[in-house]
Amino acid sequence: MSQTVTYARDGDSVDLPATLGRTTFEQPDEYGCIHRTESRDYVINVADLVLRGGQTLPRSGDRITEPAGVHEVMAFGDEPPWRYCDAHQKTLRIHTKKVG
Repeated sequence: MSQTVTYARDGDSVDLPATLGRTTFEQPDEYGCIHRTESRDYVINVADLVLRGGQTLPRSGDRITEPAGVHEVMAFGDEPPWRYCDAHQKTLRIHTKKVG
């Protein structure tokens, strides 16, 4: 089930459907303790992410707004801020953290 969210970068934005999810990241510190962080994820179609007239990929610092608040696209640990969800690279899973 998807909902409409607003994806924004540098004053430009697009409304697009997104399916909500989450990912738990584990990162050991220098003492061997494991720290767990959970991101709020948005699964979208690559073709829907169009800013300034061109298809683009997510960047750290971009913002996604939905009724639950504003979330910033970011990388966790050694992971990138997004990844493809399928073998044909038609959908993206975008990792975020709530900022507002």
